[in-house]
Amino acid sequence: MRVLASLVVTFMMLFMGFYGIIIIALSAGKESYALVAAGLVLTLIVFANLGVWGQFSKKGVRFAFLGIISCFVLFVAIEGGKAWHLRSLQIMSTQDVDLTVYEPFKNDSLVAVLDSQASLKLESPLPQLDGSTALYPIYSAFAQAVYPKQTYDSIKSEVRSTQTSGAWVSLFKGEADLIFAPDPSSKMEDQAKMLDKEIKLTPIGKEAFVFFVHKDNTVSDVTLEQVQQIYAGEITNWKELGGKDEPILAFQRPEDSGSQQMLNKVMGTKRLMEAPKEQFVSGMGGIIEETLDYENRKNAIGFSFRFFSETMVQNNKIKHLSINGVAPSIETIQQDSYPLVSPFYAIYLADTENPNIELFVEWMKSEEGQTLVKRTGYVPFHE
Repeated sequence: MRVLASLVVTFMMLFMGFYGIIIIALSAGKESYALVAAGLVLTLIVFANLGVWGQFSKKGVRFAFLGIISCFVLFVAIEGGKAWHLRSLQIMSTQDVDLTVYEPFKNDSLVAVLDSQASLKLESPLPQLDGSTALYPIYSAFAQAVYPKQTYDSIKSEVRSTQTSGAWVSLFKGEADLIFAPDPSSKMEDQAKMLDKEIKLTPIGKEAFVFFVHKDNTVSDVTLEQVQQIYAGEITNWKELGGKDEPILAFQRPEDSGSQQMLNKVMGTKRLMEAPKEQFVSGMGGIIEETLDYENRKNAIGFSFRFFSETMVQNNKIKHLSINGVAPSIETIQQDSYPLVSPFYAIYLADTENPNIELFVEWMKSEEGQTLVKRTGYVPFHE
């Protein structure tokens, strides 16, 4: 009977344990959790069988059981505490930005408007627009001013945003006529040469590239050299910058994203360190696409563009760092006193067949177009 009971107990525990381990592995996403769960199942099987054979009443067996179970409980408590701590520090998720509120001709849209009708009105063929997420409010405002009134959604219409990398792909594939983005990376320039395409860049506004930290971080000002040292892996603790004794989590983005391209330029001649997997995200400071792209924690530093992180995200748990003693603002961008000011562009290919492209771009440089740049929240390039 004891042999049969032992077999039944072992089978039942293996059956339930197998599915339990799968559930834990899938929900936690960590191999270590699955290994610990497997260890717990084996422990329970061993001691259950000892119980079946009447050995559990022995003092040493009971103490061994309690000791091993205590280790498992301690592991769960520690890991649970870590998870809770990280959730409490997380201040951004990629669902923080809803581009639908900036879609043209939409009721209650946040798109900037002119005081009167625009001097330019475009008809078919309408330029297919695409661009960086942070610049969508600007070119949406342009479209609302000069395009026919109809529905333009931010995903599939003539006025969409597939982020910087997607916009460049669309431009080269002929799926977009005009895109809005920061300076093209060397990779994009090389791709244009390979395709024998000439890129036309027209600056339409200026913006600050910013670094931000949790509002409770005691560090508020860094030098440009210190930023470079952080992202080169030379400064690794906030105490080196006058802050708390905490390691610096320096997040990065994919190579073809607009903000990562800006970071590469900020680095100058310094080599950008390779970001660990947990510090590499696909979203820009809480931007779009995946649920937990970007976590900014109290010991983290991230980067973005001023208008995006200040207005589009509207997260009250971060603060922009001053660089060389100068805070990023409309005034410091206008005066070029903030060290990291960069233009953004309307970009098209020289061989475009759409006759409305050049008319549209020239209008963006006009007083009307630059008024929309200013009212959106960026700094006009042509004043």
